[in-house]
Amino acid sequence: MANVISDETIEYVGILSKLKLDEEEKEQARKDLAEMLDYIDQLGELDTAGVEPMSHVHPEVNRFREDVVTNGDMRERILENAPEEKDGAFVVPRTFE
Repeated sequence: MANVISDETIEYVGILSKLKLDEEEKEQARKDLAEMLDYIDQLGELDTAGVEPMSHVHPEVNRFREDVVTNGDMRERILENAPEEKDGAFVVPRTFE
């Protein structure tokens, strides 16, 4: 384990995560964080030259469709349900003065 996590770091992480850790939990968190950092170091040693960046392991392609209006203009039919209508719009009570 090359990465050694200090007591201050564990305290700070506890504060940031709003966790109250007892001594046993702090020791376990220290070991877990050190293992994670060791693994990240290990990944950093990999040769990724020639590997293209990707956002997903499966090739994803956006499939776009034409933006076509299918229901048409139904303003008149909708306004038939309005208790009151003015200039092609619903008239509603004022909500503020």
